This record gives sequence, structure tokens and C-alpha cells, in this order.
Amino acid sequence: MTVTLMWEARAAAGRGSELLAWARAQSLPAEPARRETFSAPQDRVLVLTWWDAGAGDPPELPEPPAELVTRPVHRWRFTSHGVG
Repeated sequence: MTVTLMWEARAAAGRGSELLAWARAQSLPAEPARRETFSAPQDRVLVLTWWDAGAGDPPELPEPPAELVTRPVHRWRFTSHGVG
């Protein structure tokens, strides 16, 4: 089984590229099976990480510096139930 962590933040006005660079530079104490970083309108940044559910509690990306964001990060955990 796979657990997917979703991390989403909205950048402060004009700071979208900085928030994107910050998120991409963050390392985790363990390596996920997969990691993807996305950007969206309104300077939103989304990071998805996929983890083996049997490997314990997966680490999460931290909160970015307060001056880079307009609100706290949104976080969700999803469990895969297969494809199809």
C-alpha cells in the first residue's frame, strides 16, 4: 500500500518563484518513492510525495518562512487503493 502526502502553499504577492525554489530545495530525512512539485495560478505551490505505507510515519515538508506565504500550509494524506 502507498501513502501520498500533499503539501500546498500560496505565496505572498510576487513571491511565487521564491516559494517554488524554496519547496524544491527542501530535503527530507528519508527518500520518498516519488516526489513531484507543481505550480498553479495565484502563486500556489504543490508538492506530492509517495511513500511505502509499511515504512512508518513518512516525514513532511516544513512550513516555509512566513514572509513567503499568505497563510499556513495545507496538508493532506491519502492512501492508495489501486489503479483502475
